[in-house]
Amino acid sequence: MKTLRTVSQRSFTPFRERNPVKVGAVSLAVLALVMLAAFKAQDLPLIGGGDTYYADFSEAGGLKAGDEVRIAGVRVGKVTEVGLDHGHVKVAFKLEGDAEFGGDTRASIKVKTLLGAMYLALEPAGAGQLAKGGEIPVEHTRSPYDVVEAFTGLAETSGDIDTNQLASALNTLSDLTRTTPDSFRAALTGVSALSKNVAAKNERIGTLLTNLKRVSTVLDQRDGDIVGLMKDSDVLFQALVQRRQSVHQLLVSTASLSTELSALIDQSRDDLKPALTKLQSVLAVLTKNEDNIDNSLRLMAPFYRVFASTLGNGPWFDTYIQNMPPAPAVG
Repeated sequence: MKTLRTVSQRSFTPFRERNPVKVGAVSLAVLALVMLAAFKAQDLPLIGGGDTYYADFSEAGGLKAGDEVRIAGVRVGKVTEVGLDHGHVKVAFKLEGDAEFGGDTRASIKVKTLLGAMYLALEPAGAGQLAKGGEIPVEHTRSPYDVVEAFTGLAETSGDIDTNQLASALNTLSDLTRTTPDSFRAALTGVSALSKNVAAKNERIGTLLTNLKRVSTVLDQRDGDIVGLMKDSDVLFQALVQRRQSVHQLLVSTASLSTELSALIDQSRDDLKPALTKLQSVLAVLTKNEDNIDNSLRLMAPFYRVFASTLGNGPWFDTYIQNMPPAPAVG
């Protein structure tokens, strides 16, 4: 027993007796691993989860890391990275659940809110399942706008402009401004003042836009509740429509009742007037004899109590006469 106790005491050395350099090094290593795991939690197989795929776009279109990935309007993942790759935009996204889409799947960047929030929409196509780490080519993707196409359209539109008609319009505008310089100057002054006012309120406008973004985000998150409220309102309105006839009949009956009551009062007015007059006389007599009535009620209470005791033993009077000799026995 002494040998086992000695071995046990030697195997568990207190921290204060250990080498502080080794303890500090081990602690720093553990902290570094914990911080690395915290920053790379999304990439861990158990915590992060999901498979990563890629899609090539000609334009980023305002898409950024953290935006949603949707299939048929249902959120299935999020964008993890947006970067350049050989002259095009390469978007990395991770799916959080089991979503099936084949090798011919198409992807597009769509507008989520009016304030410019975007999301990545997938349109499944093709047989089987796209391999993990697979890439959707740029031929199967669509951006919300394309700068090259925009400039190409601008060039084509500019080529269709009638220069003679444009020159005539500019000459007409010049003639109008020449004859009204004061009004035109006043208009420019008003526009300048408006621009200065807008610039002075820049912070408030920014705060307003931020709050509008929050409101739109909340509305987007609560769209299911709003739709449910609208459905409940529709059910309520349908019930009101179905009960419209009953409500109408109730109102008609109420109007008829008020008419009958008015006629009854008009017909009984001549009979009620003498009765009310006599009732007033009776009330005057009762008020005049109020003390006598009160005294009668007060004296009547003992009488009724004794009378009730007399008839309390059955359908006969229970009484006796004092100072009477006993009746003689009949032989």
